[in-house]
Amino acid sequence: MQRVRIGITGLAVVFLVVLLAAAIVGFRSKERGGEANMTAESENSAKPPADPLAELGVAPGGTSGESGTTQGTPPQQ
Repeated sequence: MQRVRIGITGLAVVFLVVLLAAAIVGFRSKERGGEANMTAESENSAKPPADPLAELGVAPGGTSGESGTTQGTPPQQ
């Protein structure tokens, strides 16, 4: 029973340390990048990606240079 109590206490301490570290890092990043994030968001909103999953290569689809008409046509015999 004592091992379980020590284990649970250790997990709680690790959780609190990680939570505190995440709060500190989050606060510092918001403090530094306030104006930089606003300019980056305005540049990104000007040109949304056509198909982000296809650009990453995780979904079927063409690149931005290819036309989508060749994907739907069956092969000629």
